[in-house]
Amino acid sequence: MLFKRLPAAVLWDMDGTLIDSEPHWLRSERQLAAEHNADWTEEDGKGLVGMSLTASSKIIVEKLGLTLSTEEVIHQLTSSVSEGLKNEIVWRPGAKELLRELRRKGIKTALVTMSLRSMALQVVEAMGFDAFDVIVAGDDVIHGKPHAEPYLKAAELLGVKAEDCVAFEDSISGILSAEAAGTKAVGIPNVMMIPARDGRILWETLAGKTIKDLRKLF
Repeated sequence: MLFKRLPAAVLWDMDGTLIDSEPHWLRSERQLAAEHNADWTEEDGKGLVGMSLTASSKIIVEKLGLTLSTEEVIHQLTSSVSEGLKNEIVWRPGAKELLRELRRKGIKTALVTMSLRSMALQVVEAMGFDAFDVIVAGDDVIHGKPHAEPYLKAAELLGVKAEDCVAFEDSISGILSAEAAGTKAVGIPNVMMIPARDGRILWETLAGKTIKDLRKLF
């Protein structure tokens, strides 16, 4: 049997994959809607999961009939979520454990998120160890997920080929981005279902996953 190689790098989505932040986002969206005498449902919030902040904020402005600019919506939502994360960060099962193992083995890692860099740094600082070599945030790219740019940029910054990387995602928008970049994209559904299709890799959880499981992807 041929020895299966390690990934050149492992690329991590943040919201819903590394941390369970979707409740913070939904609460912030509902607060914004309430301030403008409008309703915002859980289904409305789910529809934005994995999208870039610019794209999701445009939808919010249109759906709620706001006079705010998308930039103002982004600022208000991000500030609110950031405050929530100061009080509580819930890590997704198995994520920190696998990250620690990757770091011990010297495997490169990147955080690839559509949240702002300021929020990404807030989460990274709360991890308690040096978890990532690079961060690619929503304000670092022109085209957000589901475009391939975020993952292609992460691979470029790490000096590796995207096809030699594993990417973890919890949303359809995110996994489409990782697949378009050519990574070994692994979907770990959280609040939204990721539809199965030929060639798509889906795991129920990262709990109990190790580098041995990553070798099997190549």
